[in-house]
Amino acid sequence: MPALFKKHHLNILPITRGSYVISRFNAYKTFEERDTKIEKISFPDYIESIDYNHITSEATALNCAYTSGIIKDFMEDEAIVPAVSGRMSSLAFDFRIDTHSSIQSLPISVVNAQIEIDGGYEGCHSLALIEAKNSLSEDFLVRQIYYPYRLWQNKINKKVKPVFMTYSNDIFSLYEYEFQDPMNYNSLILIKQKNYSIQREDITLEDIIKIMNTINIVNEPEGIPAPQADSFPRIINLCELLGMEERTKEFIYTNYDFDPRQSDYYTNAGRYLGLIDKKSENRKPIYILTKYGRKILKQKYRARQLSFIQLILQHKGFYDTLKLCLECKQMPSKDAIISIMIKSHMNIQGTSTLERRASTVTGWINWILSLCQ
Repeated sequence: MPALFKKHHLNILPITRGSYVISRFNAYKTFEERDTKIEKISFPDYIESIDYNHITSEATALNCAYTSGIIKDFMEDEAIVPAVSGRMSSLAFDFRIDTHSSIQSLPISVVNAQIEIDGGYEGCHSLALIEAKNSLSEDFLVRQIYYPYRLWQNKINKKVKPVFMTYSNDIFSLYEYEFQDPMNYNSLILIKQKNYSIQREDITLEDIIKIMNTINIVNEPEGIPAPQADSFPRIINLCELLGMEERTKEFIYTNYDFDPRQSDYYTNAGRYLGLIDKKSENRKPIYILTKYGRKILKQKYRARQLSFIQLILQHKGFYDTLKLCLECKQMPSKDAIISIMIKSHMNIQGTSTLERRASTVTGWINWILSLCQ
């Protein structure tokens, strides 16, 4: 959202094709924590027009999810076929939406606003309306699934399933929601969530230990602070974004709904690992993927994850934390991790950030261990 909207907790919703309502309502939904289990799906051998190893758009991700049977499995329905997609009119409906400033909800009337459905897939018993994204955010705009749901709920007799799908690092994550009260914008609850990967090769604890036994520890990079970016999947997703083209700092924090400081945290984490470079144009920072970063993104799933693990563990603070974790069979305490970080000469930039950076070490180690579950 624009800075002015963020400052005053404002959101905007369309109510006709050219009119909008602006207020302090709760328009977004935070994603529930994603399940770490990933189901492997095979891809039809006869399909040559879709390269599932290089998916760069939401449309291709949806085509891939349909062709591989991911959508059919998730819908738990028969004879799934593509049914509706693209831009269309919302027709007319009313609803209520919660606000920040009042215990009372706000009434909204929509008449022929423009909506867009990324993919609608119909089976014998249901119609799934899917909003697809190839970026990972903490939340999403409910309108993207609510307006299509209200339109098609009034047009067909089958159950309409609002679904949000993200694709990143070869993983399709699908979230099915249900609006318990169709007239209430904020009544959605998560029904189920599943993750899929096409022809994914397993990673074992032995693979991680092998890396640990052969790793060469590097010196901490000069001028780059120790990472303060807890979500490693989001760092990977940022690299995917930069793999398309170089991006400005403003584009990054807008795309991820970061504040500017968070944008610095995640780009610096990528720089810390040698995945991202920074340059300046007109005194503004521009971020690009390094040659090594591009090389890693071209690898298949298993090789790519092992490359990321190696990049992390070549830093002594992360290596020693994982080693202690495996020895004790549990994550070290925050105090123990802080002690490891200090002994590893990580660039902390002040004691006030020690706990936050220890949280990042914990997050990255948990991500490594989650790969072999």
